[in-house]
Amino acid sequence: MAEIKSNFDIEPCLSVVMPVFNEAATIVGVVKNVLLQRPVQQLIIVDDCSSDGTLNNLQVLAQTEPRITLVHHEVNQGKGAALRTGFAHATSSIVIIQDADLEYDPTEYFRLLAPILSGKADVVFGSRFLGSPSGHRVLYYWHSVGNKFLTTLSNMATGLNLTDMEVCYKVFRREIIQKIKIEENRFGFEPEITAKVARMKVRVYEVGISYYGRTYAEGKKVNWRDGFKALWCILKYNFF
Repeated sequence: MAEIKSNFDIEPCLSVVMPVFNEAATIVGVVKNVLLQRPVQQLIIVDDCSSDGTLNNLQVLAQTEPRITLVHHEVNQGKGAALRTGFAHATSSIVIIQDADLEYDPTEYFRLLAPILSGKADVVFGSRFLGSPSGHRVLYYWHSVGNKFLTTLSNMATGLNLTDMEVCYKVFRREIIQKIKIEENRFGFEPEITAKVARMKVRVYEVGISYYGRTYAEGKKVNWRDGFKALWCILKYNFF
């Protein structure tokens, strides 16, 4: 297969699963950016009972864009639950997770899809620590330390050699992600899915991506409690 240099080198083949909770400030821009990418065949948006007007914005967008599949949770359940719902609706051959904020750049889909489209990988993790052409925003030293600590523990348990287990951008062949039963409703999804992918003995690649992190004032939601939950999930899904 020829080298993939941009999203315009790829035919539509991608279902994007986007969990959303109270992202009224960014949701329209993110959705429009995702839909501009040529590989995107389907955008599944799962609104997890937003209360800030996000759902209204999404309903307007869905009325004029046939590629959008909009699902609404009547009760807030968490990111893992939203992803579980979204994966069940995916119909394209490849599935990617996309957050609803502005921290990850959809124009880099081609980088993440390349190992799968070239027949080298079944699952691809992005990495905020491998380096990318656009770099990353400098924020929260202890978040970085915690992330690397959890990734190291996860690697010790799974036998994988990842640099960024907690990254949002994870890409799967559809038949793989739809075989996995997701149990975690909230941020424990990341170590859970990593453990279950490792047990499947599939080909896993990692690709450097850009990262534009948010501050808590700008809407960042993950906190230290989620770190402890991730630690428990590493133990639970690898040893119990």
